Amino acid sequence: MNVSVSQVEGGRHTQVEGVFALWKPVGISSQRAVQKVKYWARAQTGEKKIRVGHGGTLDPLAEGVLIIAVGRTYTRQIEQHVAAEKEYIAQITLGETSATDDAEGEKTLWPHEVVIPDEAAVIQAVGEFVGDIDQVPPAYSAIKLQGQEAYKRVRRGEEVKMQSRTVHIEKIEVLSYSYPFVSIRVICGKGTYIRSLARDIGTALNTGAYMSALTRTRVGAYTQEQCRKIVDFE
Repeated sequence: MNVSVSQVEGGRHTQVEGVFALWKPVGISSQRAVQKVKYWARAQTGEKKIRVGHGGTLDPLAEGVLIIAVGRTYTRQIEQHVAAEKEYIAQITLGETSATDDAEGEKTLWPHEVVIPDEAAVIQAVGEFVGDIDQVPPAYSAIKLQGQEAYKRVRRGEEVKMQSRTVHIEKIEVLSYSYPFVSIRVICGKGTYIRSLARDIGTALNTGAYMSALTRTRVGAYTQEQCRKIVDFE
């Protein structure tokens, strides 16, 4: 059973061990957030080898719900949270592509003539991605190829070919549209890259696109209301 880090159930480390949600801010990596929690857990328990892990990486430019597990018992359970349904609010920018499929990468204008789509066309294109779809993950991702993260190979100048895989998108809702910006809400399953979804929506609209902002609003039953803040561990 998952517990809050503030619960006490008896035993040496129960006041800090458990599974909880952290609201990761923009500007730090998921790994950096985990490190902050690890330093905090070490200080609270005096145990230098206490295990801390996370489920479902968020890129530095994204914010939102990040599941953190503290303690051996709970880090062993983290996969069930990785597999949980997730919900996102994303902003997509049309008219350009990005080397990283997000705002961080080098931008390139769409090489074809862009006919600005109307709202009906955007809603129709977005709706085509509901259900089980084939998706190619970004080359700049933490997916391991021959034992090493893809993004590290790309940064070394290696040519990386990502294999498509099937992911499930339960629902997409267009929240607003004013060219070149599209705001969407996405409910999806494990392994879905919203960056890839943004890129593919741009291809479907014949405009090109990249993900320009991302907030993960839910992981399983955890929402922002259940989240602790990063400052709680500083």
